[in-house]
Amino acid sequence: MPPTVPPDWKSAVEALTGDAPADQTLPAIAGPDDARTAMGLLFELREQTPRSNDRWRGATAVRASASRAGAGAIRLGVRPVILSDSGKWVKSTITWSNVGYQLNRLGLNVEQHRWFCQFVPLHRVDRPVYNGQDTEWLYLDEFESPLLWHLLTEANRLGIALVGSHKDAAVTVAGTATVALDAVRTAEALTLSPVLSIDGQGHPVDAAGALGDHGVYAYRLGADAAIVLAPSIEPLSTEQRRLLGSPGGRTPATPDLVVPAGEVDEFLRAYYPALRRSLPIESADASIQFPPPPPPVLVHTVSFQPKQAVRLDWQWQGDRDDEAEDDVLHRLNTALPDLSAPADPAAPAVTLTGLPAAEYTDKTLPRLETIAGVWVQLVGEKPDYRELTATPQLIVTTVETEKRDWFDLGVIVRIDGRSIPFNPIFTALAKGRKKLLLVDNSYLSLTQPVFDRLRELIEEARALSEWETGLRINRHQASLWSDFEDLADETEQAVSWRAAVGGLLQLERGQANAEGVAALPRATPLPAGLNATLRPYQRAGYEWLVFLWEHGLGGILADDMGLGKTLQVLALLSHAVQHPADPVAPARPFLVVAPTSVVANWLAEAAKFTPGLRVGSVTSTQATSGRPLADQARNVDVLVTSYALFRLDFDAYQAHGWAGLILDEAQFVKNRTSQVYRSAVYIDVPFTLAVTGTPVENNLLELWALFSIVAPGLFPSARRFTEEYLRPAERGVRSQAELIGRLRRRIRPLMLRRTKDVVARDLPAKQEQVLRIDLDPEHREIYDTFLQRERQKLLGLMDDLEANRFIVFRSITLLRMLSLDASLVDDQYAGVPSSKLDALFEQLDEVVAEGHRALIFSQFTSYLALAAARLDARGVRYSYLDGSTTDRPGVIDEFKTGDAPVFLISLKAGGFGLNLTEADYVFLLDPWWNPASESQAIDRTHRIGQTRNVMVYRLVAADTIEEKVMALKESKAKLVEAVLDDEAVFAKTLTADDIRALLE
Repeated sequence: MPPTVPPDWKSAVEALTGDAPADQTLPAIAGPDDARTAMGLLFELREQTPRSNDRWRGATAVRASASRAGAGAIRLGVRPVILSDSGKWVKSTITWSNVGYQLNRLGLNVEQHRWFCQFVPLHRVDRPVYNGQDTEWLYLDEFESPLLWHLLTEANRLGIALVGSHKDAAVTVAGTATVALDAVRTAEALTLSPVLSIDGQGHPVDAAGALGDHGVYAYRLGADAAIVLAPSIEPLSTEQRRLLGSPGGRTPATPDLVVPAGEVDEFLRAYYPALRRSLPIESADASIQFPPPPPPVLVHTVSFQPKQAVRLDWQWQGDRDDEAEDDVLHRLNTALPDLSAPADPAAPAVTLTGLPAAEYTDKTLPRLETIAGVWVQLVGEKPDYRELTATPQLIVTTVETEKRDWFDLGVIVRIDGRSIPFNPIFTALAKGRKKLLLVDNSYLSLTQPVFDRLRELIEEARALSEWETGLRINRHQASLWSDFEDLADETEQAVSWRAAVGGLLQLERGQANAEGVAALPRATPLPAGLNATLRPYQRAGYEWLVFLWEHGLGGILADDMGLGKTLQVLALLSHAVQHPADPVAPARPFLVVAPTSVVANWLAEAAKFTPGLRVGSVTSTQATSGRPLADQARNVDVLVTSYALFRLDFDAYQAHGWAGLILDEAQFVKNRTSQVYRSAVYIDVPFTLAVTGTPVENNLLELWALFSIVAPGLFPSARRFTEEYLRPAERGVRSQAELIGRLRRRIRPLMLRRTKDVVARDLPAKQEQVLRIDLDPEHREIYDTFLQRERQKLLGLMDDLEANRFIVFRSITLLRMLSLDASLVDDQYAGVPSSKLDALFEQLDEVVAEGHRALIFSQFTSYLALAAARLDARGVRYSYLDGSTTDRPGVIDEFKTGDAPVFLISLKAGGFGLNLTEADYVFLLDPWWNPASESQAIDRTHRIGQTRNVMVYRLVAADTIEEKVMALKESKAKLVEAVLDDEAVFAKTLTADDIRALLE
């Protein structure tokens, strides 16, 4: 085969380029498009027809002309045209809507046709397509894509003519356009005039328009009509686009801005910096020198959020300057090289929670505020985060438990004069954390030597613990026990507590007379069917309530805790149902709103005292239950709901008509900024009664909030109330006594306040009440899961109960602890709400606020520790006594001679040798097998020497083993008597039927 001869280089170049050499003459060859119809883009200024009733029967725009005054907006429209055989540009039948189908029909230039087909989708890329859209014209004013300029360049390359609809109108595409304000200063004023410059040549701004935000067009009508288009150097701001227009056109022309000579300095100082950020400002004649732009400022926005969280954001403010911004960032990074949330304005905001949020707020923010060029902007209320830096002192106790060979460990940390329960410290140490943030926003380091040693001992002790809650060590680990004791600095507790505000409480106590009310015009018979004997002060309260109801007046029943407020209200409701205000009108129920833990007690009290009342309750939202509120309120006299449900389903409650509204524990609505307060204010009812033992806890604005609900109009706005009552006292304008006397006179007819001190002669020596507490849904799910597991395990052991009594006892104890708090069994449930503790503190807060003192008993020291943690969080001082207390007499004397309002006592430690008549309230956190033990605990305060009434509250978790214990205690009196000291004996005497009853 002969060798292949490569082509010569000349032929190769021609093959690549398709061109012959410049000096070579080739015969003319007709191209495929030369014989096809040329296309052009027709430009026309179109005046939009004003909207009218018949606008849809005619054109929506007409061609603008110099002779027309015009009232409509002027827009720049374009449409395709073709070159006729006579050399004129004509519309023919081609439109934007059919251009894609006209290629062969009209014999159009292929490349030009493709260009027009691209034009339509690019024009509509940022605009919706709607019916009735003008199919003949597209308006460049609405061409949002800057690709327009690429299209126009391509049109020039493809030979697409840009023509005007006016005869001889010139259409040109220029290089660049600018829109600015030109400043001219004279002796009389500083004048700022809008100017439009295209390729350095000025154009009237009132004969111009914006092309999206990327360009402009200017036009001239008349004999020498012309249109010129040009892209802008930078995207046009809204303010720049607003400068373009005409008096009869798109927008009113922007008038010149004239600043009088005497106000020029103010303009330059206060207004020029903001104006120049929106619009370029220049002075063509250099008649004024503008001040240099201020340096950029790095704004650090710090937003404080709930649950100890902080949101951090960085943004530049002012004119951007790369060099100046680099200087600010350099100073920032030099001063704070370890910044936990780096200053990056380009990055999204960062949210810190917990300890990082506390340290950032406490340590970093003060340093940031000292850096030049950085401005810290705070949003929300800044928490008082502070680090506890003193050397910690430990209080370590050990006490023998019910299990003979085991000992409980109790540890409290004292630092900076504060006592911190060990539970959160233990959790943090167990997780290897270096620092700990407390609920009161203080935090401390856990890397100190005393914690290092304690961490080692904890790890050793944890390896020895059983399933029961808390740390335990075995009797045989005497050396470990000694190590813990060696760490102890003190043996007494010291808890910080803020001073109680007693002035308002004294005011309330001194307001009532012997019966608590003024003489009423007439006595009101008690309602038929009332199953109670009202004491004189209760009868007086009932008649006062009836008087308010009959006259359509709201009020506040503010009797001291335990004086039977609920009974008085039930008597009122029974009377109102039996004697309706309008016997002809359809009967409507009363709505009672109470804390969740109190709803069940309302039902029980109503069944006990007013069995004739039809009382129902709401236990879930409409969405959850699937039942409309109207159905639940049908055929009842009283409907009881919780504050949470009242808030969540407020629209439904508002829509239903009510005979009246009762707000029990009305301190829940004292915060005038809360949603539940707004719900109570806005609901439309003819009668509203607030029931609370603590109408004022912190300040008089809380009293204002209550009266704004029950008696709107009694006081002016919160601002006026502050001016008339709070601030005069603060400024010493009037004496405190004068202000209180004035306020008391205003509220006396509508607030009834009696204390136990006033009505003690009518009270029995002791009143007892069972508070039935519903578990939180999450808690309930955990309890039911364990119940099923323990039930399956134990029911198989019933045939030989004696041999398995320890296993049985352990399971029963587990369920009893689960009834109290899920975290007592496993720390992983620490976040599960504790309904019983919530209910306790709903009562206890009122008791403390009223100046009473309370004993709180539990069999489980770990549960007392949870109660102690909440007291610490509230800043309430308390004494603590359990079997581990080494200085028992000192602790008891501390409570007797001190003013701590709460005494936490374990059953083992508190069942003997105590005389605590200083307290008049007793809370039993868990039911006990032995009623004698309960009586002994109660008798610590209810005994000879007690001059006040004793109120006893038993807290029982509903539908749990605790209710079974209560029933078993009543039905097995002999069995209970056999159990005096050791619950293991009780477990030994349980029968199989007893066990089954407990697990049902």
